[in-house]
Amino acid sequence: MDDVRALLDDERARVVTRLAALTADHDSVVAASLDTNADDEHDPEGATIAFERSQIGALVRQARAHLAEIDDAVGRLEAGTYGTCEVCRCAIPEARLEARPTARRCVDCARMSP
Repeated sequence: MDDVRALLDDERARVVTRLAALTADHDSVVAASLDTNADDEHDPEGATIAFERSQIGALVRQARAHLAEIDDAVGRLEAGTYGTCEVCRCAIPEARLEARPTARRCVDCARMSP
C-alpha cells in the first residue's frame, strides 16, 4: 500500500502544479484584457478572451475535481477500503487501479453507472 500512497501523492503533486499553471494562465488572460478596449469578438486572428477564460476555467474545474478524487482515494486508503468497489464490494482489478488509481468501482459496475 506504500506504493499506492506514493502514486497518489505523485499524482496530487502533478495536479497541484498543473492547477497553479492554469491559474497563472487565467490571471494573465484577465490582466491582458484589463488595459484594452479591443473588440475581440470580431477579431479574425484567433480565439476571444472570453473563450480563453472559459476554456481555462473548465480546465481549472477539472483539475480541482481530480484533486478531490485523489483526496478521496487517499481517504479510502487510510480507511482500508481502497481497491474495493463501492457498489458490489468486490476487489477492483489491479490493472484498473494502475490505469486509474482513483477508481471507486470495478470494471463491471463502472460500465453500469450512468
